Amino acid sequence: MELDPPPLTGRLSALLGTEVSDLQRMLGGASRETWAFRAGNDELVARCDPPSSPGHSAPHAGAMALEASLLRAAEAAAVPVPQVVAAADDLIVVRRLSGETLARRILRDDGFAKARERLTEQCAAALARLHTKVAADDIPGLPVEGDPLQTMRLTLDDLGEPHPALELGLLRLARTRPPATGRVLVHGDFRLGNLMVDGDGLVGVLDWELAHVGDPAEDLGWLCVPSWRFGGPQPVAGVGTREELLSAYAAAGGRTVDEATLRWWEAFGTLRWGVICVRQAAAHLTGAVRSVELAAIGRRTCEVELDLLEELGEPVRTPPQEPVPQSLTSLHDRPSAGEIVEAVREWIEQLQLTGHDAFLARVSSRALQIVERELASPGLQQRHRDRLDALGVALLQAR
Repeated sequence: MELDPPPLTGRLSALLGTEVSDLQRMLGGASRETWAFRAGNDELVARCDPPSSPGHSAPHAGAMALEASLLRAAEAAAVPVPQVVAAADDLIVVRRLSGETLARRILRDDGFAKARERLTEQCAAALARLHTKVAADDIPGLPVEGDPLQTMRLTLDDLGEPHPALELGLLRLARTRPPATGRVLVHGDFRLGNLMVDGDGLVGVLDWELAHVGDPAEDLGWLCVPSWRFGGPQPVAGVGTREELLSAYAAAGGRTVDEATLRWWEAFGTLRWGVICVRQAAAHLTGAVRSVELAAIGRRTCEVELDLLEELGEPVRTPPQEPVPQSLTSLHDRPSAGEIVEAVREWIEQLQLTGHDAFLARVSSRALQIVERELASPGLQQRHRDRLDALGVALLQAR
């Protein structure tokens, strides 16, 4: 359920003390709604809590006011963020930034070639300033992270589903946990998709709803999680090396973090994303929130588990599987199931949609791409089992 434009228009006008116009729902917004609009000559963006959020409990009171405090503190520390114009407990208005958030465009379009060269250093500098120049104690209401592994354990147990790869991840990470790097303000979701980038690089860090007090290495590791590389060849947001990230972070005033610690938090981030995928799938499958976005996220659980298994030790590299001839897999003539899915995906991608509808169409396209990958790679399940066996899960289960 989302706020309708007319009531929101009235609220924004009252909050800003001026008439607003051109209110349009923006792309994204799984947990919060984002609206672009004009107030006089100013181009602004409003973020607001809907009555309920897919895959999440009802938003807690004052969440948007807390985010406003975070943005103001980050701006004072020279972290690139949208400038806050006004805020209420459930609504925040910021100046609109100019740039791109779609990861695949940032990683592939020629217009972002220079940005890709600078992004690792810029991200490291932004995180170093956030972690060292913003005092978490100065932001009332900021959540404090407890034991992150225990949090994941409790969440997975509550879901009540067997996931050997995630269980193994919890066990291995508990045995190899590095010493804490510190306790600072952590963004909590610092990754491509939540970063505004233009041709020169980073212009804004967005989506602060997961900010909390935690270990600074958590943000560094999350930026390296395989899912957030979006097909890019390098571990840091698809564009940089771990060595470049750690060196630039230290040079910008961040704490010294060694590569083993970074890799632990990278594996933890992968585990965390896997647990989130399971939870999102459960929200859809139980009927709590029927959503193509949550269904698509949930279907990715196996892919994230395989990423985790390969991060826990030397990866098992199996030869590429040759596609099974259509005549051996189906009684139907061509087009095959995969080709039909491809045709539907291509039709969705050519639709001329705007706003939130365009976002949901892109989510639907990604969901169909998942199905295409599964149909084209029938050996993926066996690769998953082989990786579990190589890491001793069969022995662990027998005890």
